[in-house]
Amino acid sequence: MKKIILILIISFIQNYAQANLSSNLYQDMDLSFNQTFLQLDSNSVQNMTYPKKSVGLAAGLSALLPGAGQFYNEDYWRTAIYIGIEVAAIATIIIYNKKGDEQTEYFESFANENWSAERYADWTLAHINELNPNLDANDYNLYDANGNLVWSELNRLEQAIGSYYSHQLAPFGDQQYYEMIGKYTQFNVGWSDFDGGDYNYGDPVTPLFEYYSIERGEANELYNIARWGSIVVLSNHIISAVEAAFTTNYRNKHVDVNVELKRQTINFRNEYYPEINLRIKI
Repeated sequence: MKKIILILIISFIQNYAQANLSSNLYQDMDLSFNQTFLQLDSNSVQNMTYPKKSVGLAAGLSALLPGAGQFYNEDYWRTAIYIGIEVAAIATIIIYNKKGDEQTEYFESFANENWSAERYADWTLAHINELNPNLDANDYNLYDANGNLVWSELNRLEQAIGSYYSHQLAPFGDQQYYEMIGKYTQFNVGWSDFDGGDYNYGDPVTPLFEYYSIERGEANELYNIARWGSIVVLSNHIISAVEAAFTTNYRNKHVDVNVELKRQTINFRNEYYPEINLRIKI
């Protein structure tokens, strides 16, 4: 339709400027339109149909960028919705991953200052007979000649004790290391506010243990929000692609638009008018 109007206007101006104009504007316009109609390609103007869209292209565009397939289909409000969801989800991922990293850095620093593997190992060895009467402390050398804690020996001791010593301490700095010391009560004795006395399974944990557990849990919650953002991004790509393909296929099968430039002779005078035919198959 835009093509027809633009061609008519340009041709009319050219013919109007070049013709021998009369003093009657209506006659001049009629002459110009007559000349324009003769110059136009009747196949391209008199029978213009609504172009079919590519289903694969629409789906592919939306798979790469949600809303792109909808833009290709000229569904601009759907385009805005899918792009808005994408931007919001990506922003959520970036923001909450950053918050999670900051919280992780905080609770790991807190643990390094307030929990000691050596304190935990010393207390365990000192109370070995209370934890498991069948064990002998002399069978375990927890420190090497330089006074460094031998991690493998500590793990062997933990495994031998059994009972509520259900886990072996992960290597220092590992993600599991920071998770264990604030999750399992066997590690309660390693916190700096533990009084060094007896501790049995089920006894209350220290305030530092409890505080650390909350702070570590908060970091996990922040990362969970970021993961949900990732799920939304993936879902947005899939849904946008499927919807673009479905909409394109539906329009190709159910919507036909035909634009024609009609000519009618009235009182020996040619009259021209555009005609648009819209057919929707339900």
